[in-house]
Amino acid sequence: MMNLHSATAQLVTLAAEGEGGGNHESLNPLVTGGSAFIILLLLLWITTRFNRDR
Repeated sequence: MMNLHSATAQLVTLAAEGEGGGNHESLNPLVTGGSAFIILLLLLWITTRFNRDR
């Protein structure tokens, strides 16, 4: 089991590494946002197809 000091040191190390921009090189924001948009449209279409309370 980790003690509080080593856990805090690990969190500080992770925070220091994340200061360089925060984005992973393989993540393209356009592809990620477009995929999320398509998935949300698909969920909206499924919801409206199965809505029996019209």
